[in-house]
Amino acid sequence: MARKKNGGVDIRYQDKEKAALKRTIRKSVFFNKRELAAVDEYRRKFGTRSLSSLIRQATMEHVLKELDENHPTLF
Repeated sequence: MARKKNGGVDIRYQDKEKAALKRTIRKSVFFNKRELAAVDEYRRKFGTRSLSSLIRQATMEHVLKELDENHPTLF
């Protein structure tokens, strides 16, 4: 029996996409006291509750910016 479609999108497809976006790889970051104090102040000032979300967002923004600026050229 086929699974019902939700709003025209196959539920199996949605499950597959959700599984592909699940974060399963753990990385560690070390901070000194001054760096952590700066991060904590930023979190208090701008209301960011999740430290991991903040670090992930900042890292990915930097990585994507660098990749965009330094893309390969033909000449």
